[in-house]
Amino acid sequence: MIDHVHPGDLEAWIRKVQAHGRPLVLDVREPQELQQASLRPADDYDLVHIPMAAIPPRLNELDPSRPVACLCHHGGRSARVAEFLQHQGFGHVANISGGINAWSVQRDPSVPRY
Repeated sequence: MIDHVHPGDLEAWIRKVQAHGRPLVLDVREPQELQQASLRPADDYDLVHIPMAAIPPRLNELDPSRPVACLCHHGGRSARVAEFLQHQGFGHVANISGGINAWSVQRDPSVPRY
């Protein structure tokens, strides 16, 4: 099952899944989007950037046993990536609903909205 987690609820999801490994926030936005607004790494999760189209050929870079929360601009692309990962056997997958736009509103207003 894919969890849909709002940015403000990410800590609760991390607590729920951390027994399965250190959570990963997978940012699937394009490089030019990262230049406009990026997250900072945090103490309770790792951060990796792989654009959505590059996920299939780079799938071996991701550990299917590790919890993964997918992030994009508004949540559409990341939902598709989360579904793809689930079909590839990833056991603990979440979509960060509302994407980095909601992240700016709910977690960190210093992250620019675009």
